[in-house]
Amino acid sequence: MPESPEHEFLSDSALKIMASAARSGLYTYKEGARKLFDFSCDLRKDWSKVISGQTLWKHDRDGIDKDLRTLLTDENAAAAVYVARHSTTNRGRVSEVAGAYRATPMRERLSRLRVFWIPNDFDADDERAREETYKYLKEEMTRDLLMHVVLGGLTPQDVSRFAGSRRPGYPLAILSHIRLNGFGSLAGARKALGLSDIILKEEIQRLFIIGLLESDEVIGGRYKVSDSGNAMLDICSRLRDYLNESLGDNQEFEHICHLLGIDYGTIEPSVAIDLDFRSPTALLLHHVAQADSDRSVEWPEPYFALPSM
Repeated sequence: MPESPEHEFLSDSALKIMASAARSGLYTYKEGARKLFDFSCDLRKDWSKVISGQTLWKHDRDGIDKDLRTLLTDENAAAAVYVARHSTTNRGRVSEVAGAYRATPMRERLSRLRVFWIPNDFDADDERAREETYKYLKEEMTRDLLMHVVLGGLTPQDVSRFAGSRRPGYPLAILSHIRLNGFGSLAGARKALGLSDIILKEEIQRLFIIGLLESDEVIGGRYKVSDSGNAMLDICSRLRDYLNESLGDNQEFEHICHLLGIDYGTIEPSVAIDLDFRSPTALLLHHVAQADSDRSVEWPEPYFALPSM
């Protein structure tokens, strides 16, 4: 039985949004085969994040059960996306099924589930409705799905606290060093970075508290860069491109930065090193400019790639 125009539009929109965001340079995108799922793709960089999704438009109670079971039993998915028609019945059934899974060994997989509700009266034949629905999905999927899956849960508060260091360039240099070399000991990092024990300890502790570094030990020790720390480095690398006037017009990256409170377009690249520090964006650009001037960071390359359709 052929799917409805609404079902097809919503499934295609989900893929289009993730493909479009890939042009930010933060990951590559490859569409997966549509066999088990209504839409599927692989977001890749130093990692591979598979996103699988189903679209609910005309399903009945049993169809919702099947959709959620299919999504939650996919072991390879970093995120399970359900784009669903909003109604009291549908919402109640999704909640009921999710509640049932909480009492099973699969309860941990519920954290992967992302549900995006679409107005019940959405009509795919209405051009204005298509535009508004796509805009809503883009905003919500970027803010929730991509921020958590691709950027490791990085938040505007994380960015602000990272930028708040009073030692320009140092946090970036430390993240870059640990990303490339790991962290075996304070002495080794001190020698490589040329920083005092006090400064190094303070900055590492800040990065650990923010969540950009992580450790298997409760109070830290053998640190590694977290997913959000890697995302911070990638974003700063693209901001370096901006300061060097080589980023070009990248609306997707600009949108992601806007969600993180980074409005870099309001600051001229030529003045980044001499900014009046009254905003997290200004502080962050100063860190990037100083680290670039010090040559203390090995900047990650962008991952520009056209989507595979």
